[in-house]
Amino acid sequence: MTDTNEPRWPAPWVRAALPTAVLASLEDGALHGYGIAQRLATQGLGRPRGGSLYPLLSALEADGAVTASWDQGESGPGRRSYALTADGAERLRRERAAWAALVDALSRSHLSEDRHG
Repeated sequence: MTDTNEPRWPAPWVRAALPTAVLASLEDGALHGYGIAQRLATQGLGRPRGGSLYPLLSALEADGAVTASWDQGESGPGRRSYALTADGAERLRRERAAWAALVDALSRSHLSEDRHG
């Protein structure tokens, strides 16, 4: 069984993909930081540590890609929920296209095992 806390990919690859993956995790609705981390883990990206996830969420908020709101806890402490904005959805669309183009280029490059037919 695979440990969902550990990514299947090298750390630099995950760091590069993390902003796009975080935006994609919010596509179906708002999530709190822990929910985002869980979704990323189930997608095979590992569970990012708070020291990398929360600064990224702050940067995405500053860029206008996400909004944050405070949800008061019923029996425990409140927590921040993050939601994708229209600008964030457009950024996600552009980044998905860029990643798809990169994957296509890599599959046609010397990195592809099938390059010799």
